[in-house]
Amino acid sequence: MTYPVPIYSRKHVQRAGENLISPTFDTDTWIDSYRVLSNWRACHGYPINTFQATLRTKLKKIDRTALVAQRLKRMPSILRKLERFPGMNLARMQDIGGLRAVVSTLPMLKKLHANYLGTRFTHKLVSAYDYVSEPKESGYRSIHLIYKYKSASQSPYDGLQIELQLRTKLQHAWATAVETAGTFLEHSLKSSEGPNDWLNFFSLVSSAFAHMEKTALVPGYEDLNKDETFMRTAQESVRLGVKGLLIGYSSAVKAIPPGTVRGAYYVVELELEGESKSVTITPFGRERLEDANAKYAEVEQAVAKGKPVQVVLVSAGSIDSLKKA
Repeated sequence: MTYPVPIYSRKHVQRAGENLISPTFDTDTWIDSYRVLSNWRACHGYPINTFQATLRTKLKKIDRTALVAQRLKRMPSILRKLERFPGMNLARMQDIGGLRAVVSTLPMLKKLHANYLGTRFTHKLVSAYDYVSEPKESGYRSIHLIYKYKSASQSPYDGLQIELQLRTKLQHAWATAVETAGTFLEHSLKSSEGPNDWLNFFSLVSSAFAHMEKTALVPGYEDLNKDETFMRTAQESVRLGVKGLLIGYSSAVKAIPPGTVRGAYYVVELELEGESKSVTITPFGRERLEDANAKYAEVEQAVAKGKPVQVVLVSAGSIDSLKKA
C-alpha cells in the first residue's frame, strides 16, 4: 500500500494553519492552504498504522476483547482547535492522528499504561496526561500518550505526532454519549461548549462512574458521596429526558448495516435534518486511502456550502467495530 507523504515544509504547514483561520484571507489562499492541510492530515495515516500494530500486540497479553480504533482528526475539529488556541502551530498539533484502546477494566488500563511507559521505542514520548487520576472538570477521563514518530531508518514521517488514548469501557461509554449528544445538539460538548444543563449532567455522570471504578472524583463533585451522586444523576436524567433523547439519537446509528461490507477506511455522513436521521457509509479498501481522503474533502466542501450533515473519516476493521467505536 502506498501512503501519502508530506510534500510541504513544516513552515508551509504552519502558515497554512494561520491562513485558514485568518479573517482576511482571499479565496485562492484559502484553497491552497486547505490543500496543504489535507496532505498534512493524510500523512499521519502511516504512523497510525505502525502504532496500531504495536498496540494490538500488547493487548493480546492484557485484554483480547479490547476495542482498537484509529482516526484522523476531522477537518472542522482541526480548524476549531486552531481558533480556540491562538498561536497554535498546525505543524505541531499533537492529535491529528489518533489511536484508541478500550479495555474491559481499570486494572487492565493500568497494566497497559505501565506497559507503554516501560517500553523502549525509537519513537519519543512527548507528553502524557492521566485524566483518570486527575479528571477534567467536564468529566472527561482517559489516559493520553503523545508520541513523536521516529523510524529506525530515515523516514519522511519522522517527527509526526500521534495521540494514543487508553480508557476503560465505562470511560468510553461516557465519552461516546457526550459525542453523540453533542452531534445532535450541534454543540461541541466534549470541548465544554453548549447548554449548561447537559454539560453539568455529563460531569455528574462521570463522577458516578468514578465512584463505580473507585478512582478520583470529578472536580466539583467531591463532596457528594456515592449514594448522593447516584441519586442526583437519576433525578437529572429524568428532568432532562436524557434516556429518551439518547435512544432517539441512536436510531440514526442503527441505520449502519450489519458487518457485511469490509473496508479499511470509511467516510461516514450523518444526516441531521428531518425526523428520521440517516447515516451513509462509503467504504474504501486499504489501498485507497487517498480516494477516502478525496471523498472526505468533497463532502466537507459540500458541508461548507450548507449541506446539513456531519462527516467523519475513520478506520476500522469492519462496520461492526465501527459501530462500537
